Amino acid sequence: MTDFRGIETQFIETLSLPRRPVAVAFLQSVPAGIPKFEGVMPAGCSFWRLAADGRTFYTTPADHYNCPIGSYTHHIDLPPDRAPELTQTLSLMSTLGYVKMEEVPGIPRLPEPPKAVVYAPLAETPVEPDVVICSGRPARLMLLSEAALRAGVMANAPLLPRPTCMALPAALAQGTVTSSGCIGNRIYTDLGDDELYAVIPGRDLERVAASLVIIVTANSELAAYHRNKRQALATA
Repeated sequence: MTDFRGIETQFIETLSLPRRPVAVAFLQSVPAGIPKFEGVMPAGCSFWRLAADGRTFYTTPADHYNCPIGSYTHHIDLPPDRAPELTQTLSLMSTLGYVKMEEVPGIPRLPEPPKAVVYAPLAETPVEPDVVICSGRPARLMLLSEAALRAGVMANAPLLPRPTCMALPAALAQGTVTSSGCIGNRIYTDLGDDELYAVIPGRDLERVAASLVIIVTANSELAAYHRNKRQALATA
């Protein structure tokens, strides 16, 4: 069985993560023995913040209705009385020049609607995660990306732009991805201005963690090499 607690500790200590990695699982049935989320949140990514703070729970599709864009990326259909909210939100974004309507069909989505979504700190996940979300500073997430590349599980994709939530289905389909975040996500999760995301498929987590040990050591050696080279050769 995967040592999720050990990997969380490794990630936090090695990458100096400012918050705990979040495990997310998309289920086709309501899980037993896991508390259901009670309350209201403005967006699905709000649940990332709660899990990073130490909470373990599951949501149902209705808990995601307040964010039409997040519902879209999670393949959750809004109820008939709220269905127009997706078009209204996209129209607002289009009017502002934030998104072009022709981009929408290319936004990654989950392959099927989940019946429940489990969120937990990685160390305490009660189920195998589909994806693990890490957030931190670029220089540290660089190491995570290099580890995924070394493990052969880095997606052939650029730094993903908005919406942030599309990084989850993108990682499931393609491999580890990085995301610059979006303004909504940054407000809902308190992501810092100097922070980004990396999203790792759960199936690849152990391989990335094993490669990270090698990558961190290599970067330490290379840092000394490049400092010495700069000192020896730079004339200005």
